[in-house]
Amino acid sequence: MKYISDELIKINESGLYREMKVVENAQDTHIEIKGKMLLSFCSNNYLGLANNPSVVKAVKDAVEEYGWGAGASRLVSGNMLLHEALENEISRFKGKEAALVFPTGYMANIGAISSLVSNGDLVISDKLNHASIIDGCRLSGADFRVYAHCDMQKLETILRKSAKYNRKLIVTDSVFSMDGDIAPLPDIVRIAGKYEAMVMVDEAHGTGVFGEGGRGVVEHFNLNKEVDIVMGTLSKAIGSLGGYVTGDTDLINYLRNRARSFMYTTALPPAVCAASIAGIKLIRNDPSIRESLWRNVRFIKDKLKSLDFNLISSESPIIPILIGDAQKAIDRSKLLYKKGILIPAIRPPTVPTNSSRLRMTVMATHTKSDLEILLDALSDIQG
Repeated sequence: MKYISDELIKINESGLYREMKVVENAQDTHIEIKGKMLLSFCSNNYLGLANNPSVVKAVKDAVEEYGWGAGASRLVSGNMLLHEALENEISRFKGKEAALVFPTGYMANIGAISSLVSNGDLVISDKLNHASIIDGCRLSGADFRVYAHCDMQKLETILRKSAKYNRKLIVTDSVFSMDGDIAPLPDIVRIAGKYEAMVMVDEAHGTGVFGEGGRGVVEHFNLNKEVDIVMGTLSKAIGSLGGYVTGDTDLINYLRNRARSFMYTTALPPAVCAASIAGIKLIRNDPSIRESLWRNVRFIKDKLKSLDFNLISSESPIIPILIGDAQKAIDRSKLLYKKGILIPAIRPPTVPTNSSRLRMTVMATHTKSDLEILLDALSDIQG
């Protein structure tokens, strides 16, 4: 298959070739790669819960009681007590009637969106939404419209011409994963109400981080009653694995019977559900973890203002440094790696052409010393 070899050469020459690094210890602020200890500033493990003792203990206890694999899809024989317990925990945490758990966040998005709209319907997406949202919109078969990032005027223009559609769905990330900004949810909800459109919010990077109770950007804006469908992941601030959708009971019963990515896949291992339950309880019961995260975010952002980097405006623990050229971004990332700092270069197609960047994330468990080491390394690679 020569065309594959030729394409790989082109990918490599354009600075877009990707290789995986193997982490040899637990996910934490310090990780080991090829025997080298590095400070990690690229994890979505915002609260440090992936290796939290309470989470680890919950997994061990669950394995002892339930074993590992679920054995089948949940509609066959794989629906176990801990799946039900996790969904109850999520719905209580999110303030919704019910929840449905999927093996991944990607599967939650493509399953929910492609079930809610189809031929003859309209689905509308922010241009910078996550790939799983875009793919779900495409798979649905609905007419698919995209508005420029956070452009509410364009969103309303699309909806103004939508009278022929019976069902209309607006889907948006709450926190945009590559820029770190947040969606203008109050405006989206207002416009949706005007044109009788449903609203679905992906809280992947918002849950555990935003809101007085850590419930996300929907809570931050006090819009829980106005947002019809809230999706999220268990793999970021919660520190586990999986995705979920929350909403009213009819919505969840409908998805249970229509979402193909739920129906036709083996269920999550029960111990993974136990980890997620433990993570949610930590978020709900210990706000000091979230406070530590935001203290670190404020510190690093304040210090970065004095360095001559092109910072993309961010409202979250995601702090992108815009480089532009893909190869230059790779070179900066390699320099940081030599200094013991892991921050990957993010390149097309993940971000638009000429907007390659260093995507930096901060965790609650980073110490002040960790942050100062990062700042020293960033200062050294300027220019």
